[in-house]
Amino acid sequence: MTEALPTNKLLPPEVLAQAQSLTNQVLGELDRILLGQHDLHRLVLTAILARGHLLLEGMPGLGKTQLVKALGQVLALDFQRVQFTPDLMPSDILGAHILEEDAAGKRAMTFHPGPVFTHILLADEINRASPKTQSALLEAMQEGHVTLLGTTRTLPTPFFVLASQNPVDLEGTYPLPEAQLDRFLFKLNVRMPDVDVLTDIIATRRRGTPPQPKFQLSQHQMDQLGALIDHIFLPRPVSRYISTLVAASHPDHAQAPSLIRDYVAYGASPRAAIAIAEAARCHALLSGRPTVGFEDVVPVALSALNHRIIPNYQGRVEGIAGEPLVARYLAEMDPKKLTLPDGVSVARS
Repeated sequence: MTEALPTNKLLPPEVLAQAQSLTNQVLGELDRILLGQHDLHRLVLTAILARGHLLLEGMPGLGKTQLVKALGQVLALDFQRVQFTPDLMPSDILGAHILEEDAAGKRAMTFHPGPVFTHILLADEINRASPKTQSALLEAMQEGHVTLLGTTRTLPTPFFVLASQNPVDLEGTYPLPEAQLDRFLFKLNVRMPDVDVLTDIIATRRRGTPPQPKFQLSQHQMDQLGALIDHIFLPRPVSRYISTLVAASHPDHAQAPSLIRDYVAYGASPRAAIAIAEAARCHALLSGRPTVGFEDVVPVALSALNHRIIPNYQGRVEGIAGEPLVARYLAEMDPKKLTLPDGVSVARS
């Protein structure tokens, strides 16, 4: 799909159609394996194509672990799971040097890689480990390698951390610090399925066992999709809108609405603007469009900002935090209401 594509022209319709067909097959498999979570699957695939990490939050039993397993199967990627507990050590994730003796009796330190050396790492209940263990993933998530005893080792490509945490049962947990939350492209809330979906699960899934995937995306196809994203055009007015969303999330910014000034302590970082831009490109590709529009920004901005905009004391007391806060903020920052550069308008539906 990407052979000899010019960098200064929009993707042709036939290439977009091929890419959309592949992504639809992936989404179809995820929808078949985990019922009733189509919107979640679309955001997960968007983040994966954007080479971003994911934080999944939801009650136990909603299929967070099964989703990650299914993703590894459909994308034909190596998968490792680590159950985070208070006694988990950094070496249990990264690996360790062990003193070993060879047949000749010579002793030497040998590195034994940990589960982080994989394509998809499921950090299950990441908030149950100590901050020291949580921070072991910082370098891996940001740089794609780990450093132990002065030696830097590169992780496999691609590399994704998909972490889960429960919003309840917070005894003995350690909330992720803002610096680590910022490494996650999206924070996604896994919601309870409705009655119809639960009925389908009971009727078709004995003991909850999901079906095996019938389609796998090859590594070559995934690399091609990643290359196509670089050809998705991001117009400057859309870039300006993304920049405004991030800048105005800070209470001291001139364009910050009263909601932000009243209830927010710290706004989103420049990494959030990069995350929204890359995710919007992926959303456009999944929709078969060669150019990012405002309609591609809004669906991904909520998941990119809901863990990056930090409420103040008043916001926490009144329960205005996380997704509800960001949803209200995005409604106030509707591109149709903003002042855009001369000659640029937003189509009204």
